[in-house]
Amino acid sequence: MDRPRATRLSKSCILIIVVASVERFAYKGVSSNLVTYLTEVVEMSASSAAKSVGTWSGVNFMLPLLSAILTDSFWDRYSTILASSLLYVVGLIGLTSWALLQAWMPCSSLFLPLYLISVGQGGYNPTLQAFGADQLQMDDDSAYDSEEEKTKVKSQFFRWWYFGICGGSLLGNSIMSYVQDTIGWGLGFAIPSGVMALSVGSFLCGVRLYVYKQSKEHKRPPLESVVQFVKDVISSFIVRNVRLQSRDDDDEEAAVKLELQAKSLNDLSRVKDDGIDPFIRSEEPHPSVAKIIARLLPIWTTMLMFAVIFQQPLTFFTKQGMWMHHRIGNSFVIPPAMLQSTITISIILLIPLYDKMLVPLLRMITREEKGITVLQRIGVGMMMSVLAMFIAMLVESKRLYESRKGRDLKIFWLLPQYAFLGISDVFTMVGMNEFFYSQVPNTMRTIGIALYSSVIGFGSFLGAFLIDILEIVTADAGGKSRGWFSDDPREARLDKYYLFLAILSCISFIMFTYLSRYYNSSTNSVN
Repeated sequence: MDRPRATRLSKSCILIIVVASVERFAYKGVSSNLVTYLTEVVEMSASSAAKSVGTWSGVNFMLPLLSAILTDSFWDRYSTILASSLLYVVGLIGLTSWALLQAWMPCSSLFLPLYLISVGQGGYNPTLQAFGADQLQMDDDSAYDSEEEKTKVKSQFFRWWYFGICGGSLLGNSIMSYVQDTIGWGLGFAIPSGVMALSVGSFLCGVRLYVYKQSKEHKRPPLESVVQFVKDVISSFIVRNVRLQSRDDDDEEAAVKLELQAKSLNDLSRVKDDGIDPFIRSEEPHPSVAKIIARLLPIWTTMLMFAVIFQQPLTFFTKQGMWMHHRIGNSFVIPPAMLQSTITISIILLIPLYDKMLVPLLRMITREEKGITVLQRIGVGMMMSVLAMFIAMLVESKRLYESRKGRDLKIFWLLPQYAFLGISDVFTMVGMNEFFYSQVPNTMRTIGIALYSSVIGFGSFLGAFLIDILEIVTADAGGKSRGWFSDDPREARLDKYYLFLAILSCISFIMFTYLSRYYNSSTNSVN
């Protein structure tokens, strides 16, 4: 077991970051071009394909919340990673087989391997990141010389973690979309399957390097743990209203932080069995998972529209590119899904610039150690996503004008909207990850990571729901046209759809700004 030294990461941390990067390559190799597969091969309509991809993506981000409760309450992280990775690989192999045998397979059976992948990655992703954080040994004072050293190592881990998954995503987006569009879908799905299997093997090779942390005391059966959790969520809203903290709550907030560091979901279950109300403060209070989530729920809700926008590159941005001229010369075809790499490239370039240039500059202005608070960082990213939607609206309006004139707009017009989403990603996604991770006790770090994932999950479901509603409202009376989401590139009105998302996102941003005032003291004290 390696001891962290200065600001260097241990070998186990580095191995886990590499494994996570490979997983992102496999996942993006499937998900980034899935809407093309559904429309061009399975022959779904654009709106049906967008809803299918959105719902599938939502499940992918929501399942970590359930697996996190089970893992932190009764499973150990290492075993969870192994079991979920097996399901993950089986799902990828099943998808590859379906693509090879597509002519003889019913269309509905395609979703079996896709949702098997969802179940696998639902347990794999949050647990792998929490397991990677375990390697930092934050609870072991002997592993670090000072609190400042701890902070630097933690910050470095999250920075390299995000950098690693961006690198994997970049390769998955660019390489696999080209293979799928130009060579074939069988090979395009087989490569992610093989690479994922190799990454699982690499993870197993590091078994002697890892730090293993998992409390085995007071375990409850998994079903009982989930039922208890649901009861606690309901109780938290019935017994008391959610009280947002004010700037004058510093003393009580400090006490709550100490409580959260000491108690877990299992402690709550044991306390409730003894007849103690966990929501009434006493000399030894026992805050619950439900209470933590209830406190974060208002700010969590305002982030959902960002998550809806976050899904657009996977769905309508890609479809938009399919309607545009995407050839260089007479031979080279640019897969529309490849433009998603613009987001990843923006992230890879901006993260070092943010840390090395923007933070020092902002630090001189704001006197904040991190330049701006975590919630301010999230807010900046939300505004960037709104700008991306306005740009997408303008570009789509121009594409529609050119299409009606019989001309095709070049696909490179889409680059600005992708780039702005990349910028928003640097601010909002990193900020959300750090915010939710810092708001939960040490024993429930997986739940913090899953709360971050659940924003994107619920946002994906919300996006699919909005498509359903808008399709009904904008379709003609005879049902001959799908309204804004017509498959005819000269009739579709994605520009109006993008404007609609921009307006909703502006409203969400205003609500976020208002609620952030009540979370500032909490966030600053944690981070």
